[in-house]
Amino acid sequence: MSKPIVVGFNGSAGSEAALAWALERAAADKRPVTIIHAVDDRWTSPDFQYHELIRQAGMELLQKAQADARGQAPGVEVDIQLRHGSGGSVLREVSKEASMVVVGEHDKHWMDGGPLADRALQIAAAAEIPAAVIPLKREAGNRGVVVGVDGSEESLQAVDFAAVEADKGGDELTVVLAFRRPARWVENQLPKSGLAESILEEDKIVLAESVAGLADKYPDVVVHQRLETDTDPARALVDAAKDARLLVIGSRGRGGFSRMMLGSTAHAVLLNVPCPTIVTRVHKVKHED
Repeated sequence: MSKPIVVGFNGSAGSEAALAWALERAAADKRPVTIIHAVDDRWTSPDFQYHELIRQAGMELLQKAQADARGQAPGVEVDIQLRHGSGGSVLREVSKEASMVVVGEHDKHWMDGGPLADRALQIAAAAEIPAAVIPLKREAGNRGVVVGVDGSEESLQAVDFAAVEADKGGDELTVVLAFRRPARWVENQLPKSGLAESILEEDKIVLAESVAGLADKYPDVVVHQRLETDTDPARALVDAAKDARLLVIGSRGRGGFSRMMLGSTAHAVLLNVPCPTIVTRVHKVKHED
């Protein structure tokens, strides 16, 4: 049997959106779906009188989600699992036997820590496979796949992943590279350095190399190159993908620290997901400290 798409579910609007997206993808890819609900009882005494009631409520939530999912996608095999522990640790564990993990965008209006405690960020960082974060609202009819690049090996993996997605969905692919040019006062202090021009020429080369070979591998995919020269990478990606069907980003890039599981650009994008967004983790890349 093919590996399932795993969906983190807690009954929120975000998890409902994640489940709906996962069912659509599973139907297209002919994969099963596993709905996971994590009961975080790490700080609850086994003698706590409501312990079994919490577990029972979690199972009832899953059973209802399973019934609704089977109604939405009759051809998709849907399984349910009740797990114990934090959402991030549970989904990291189950991701070892899955093809993708899917979660909903965190509702930042809840008074539970907001973006700093965003479960989507935790799960995307912890998952060992591609992780999809789905916004609460999706616009029907959005087309196109957008991918961010920066010359790192991770971003090249993201391009390959995005090209497959574009080819499979009949979409055009937009490859985005963005950087913020040196502050004006820096350029004024170094009038003859050509620093900004050097950065621009280097990134033009990086962008061209990132799409090299795509025309041969995916002749039906129209590829656009987009170079943003005076904006933050995360903002550029969010803007470029506002009308897209899918945004693909690498788990970290050339600006990340080797001990970080999620790069700063991916982190910023996931706080403002413009459309269904997949953080790729195709295979591990060794970095020098």
